[in-house]
This record gives sequence, structure tokens and C-alpha cells, in this order.
Amino acid sequence: MIALCRCLFSRQLATSQAFDGSERVFAVAIPWALISNFRRLGLAVVFGCLLLGGTQADWDFNQISRRAQALYGPLGAGQGRIDAWQNLMATQKQASELEQLKVVNLFFNKQLRYMEDIDLWHEVDYWATPVQSLIKGAGDCEDYAIAKYFSLRRMGIPAEKLRITYVKALRQNRAHMVLTYYSSPQAQPLVLDSLMDAIKPASQRTDLLPVYAFNGEGLWLTGAGGNKKVGDTKRLSRWQDLLKKMQAEGFPAEPVY
Repeated sequence: MIALCRCLFSRQLATSQAFDGSERVFAVAIPWALISNFRRLGLAVVFGCLLLGGTQADWDFNQISRRAQALYGPLGAGQGRIDAWQNLMATQKQASELEQLKVVNLFFNKQLRYMEDIDLWHEVDYWATPVQSLIKGAGDCEDYAIAKYFSLRRMGIPAEKLRITYVKALRQNRAHMVLTYYSSPQAQPLVLDSLMDAIKPASQRTDLLPVYAFNGEGLWLTGAGGNKKVGDTKRLSRWQDLLKKMQAEGFPAEPVY
């Protein structure tokens, strides 16, 4: 039996409404503020490097593999999974968004087996990078959602269409994380779930109760009062730690994912 992950919930859980499509989490894109008038050359250089990032910046998988081996040791079978991930993104980049959702969802559902963080990382709550998950060939719910999010961003889907969404799995009475996709801000989201290969609209996932959602551009809460933006992802320390780990692995520094 596939276990559900343990995820942390906010107090908003008590007021959240069923994931029936009437309560949707959608983002208001936050434009990246243009920074000027740096007084020190060092700051200008550093920030210029950030701006040259972006999800369309080249991902050098030779460098990423070398960095990963230096950080984590021999990659073993993980190298093959990383190579397959690289090939998937390269070959499906021109596919329709719906086709990209399908292939990415299936890829990670097949490549990774479910394991609790405490068993895999010896921590109660650990957010792994896609590379870490592929090296291990395992992860828990947030690791699936994170890997799918970065893959689809890399393949060209805008951040405002994607949310990493914390939910409560009502049947199991446990916390869970999924990736949701919005074809437009008012659209009913599609749910990419590690527990099933089928991608269903939220109206058909009445077993999920949304709590909050985020992407590289912001953090939103859901509840009886509707969707409320409560800040940016700087409030999510694990997200910031995740980005730092990816940069250490050789991924470009990016202002917004």
C-alpha cells in the first residue's frame, strides 16, 4: 500500500473548503523588480548573474552530474534516471502543455518509489531536489511535486500556471502534497498526484482538501474567505534551502522559478 506523506499544515486547515473547484488557488504574477543604482560593483555583478538565470537558461547536465557526484558520492543507477530526465525535457519541450503534464507526471510516478523522509533522509521533513530524488530513486509527496514543478517550468510552462499545493487527503486523514495546473487564472485546476497516474480536474478530487499553495512567485492560503495571497516564498525556509541546494548542484541561479 502506498503511504501518504507527512506534511506540515497551517491553522488554515480548519477553515479550508473542499477541493471541488469552487475554491481555487490562483496566482497573481509578481513582476521581478528591476534593480538599479548599485553602489558597489560586487553587488552589481552578483545580481547580474541572477538576472541571466531564468528557467530558459542552459542546464549543463554534465556539470550537474559532476557536482552531484562530488556532493553525494557515486550516482550509480541514479545517473541513468538523471539522463532519462534530461532526455524527457529535451524531447517533450515542443509538446502541448497537456501532453507535457502527462509525460512528466508519469515519469516521476514511475521513476520514484514512495519513502517517508525519516526513512530516506533521517529527518522528519526534508525537501529534496529533483537530482537528489532521482539519485535515490525515491521520495515522499513533496519530492514528487517539486520535481514535476521544476520539470514543467524548464519545459516552458509559466509559473503562474503551476502551484505546489498542500492538501489534506480526507480518506486517509493525512497531509499530502500535489502539483496543480491552471490553464488560466479562473480555470479549474488539474491535479498531478503521486498516488495516481491519471490527471483529474479538482472537481473530481473531492478526496482532497486544499490548505495552501505556492510557486516561485508567491504563497496563497485557501479558506472560507476565498484565496488570499499572504506573501512571497521568502517565508518558506525549506523552499529557499531547496533553491540553494540546486544552485550547489550546478543549476543556474534564478530570480524567480
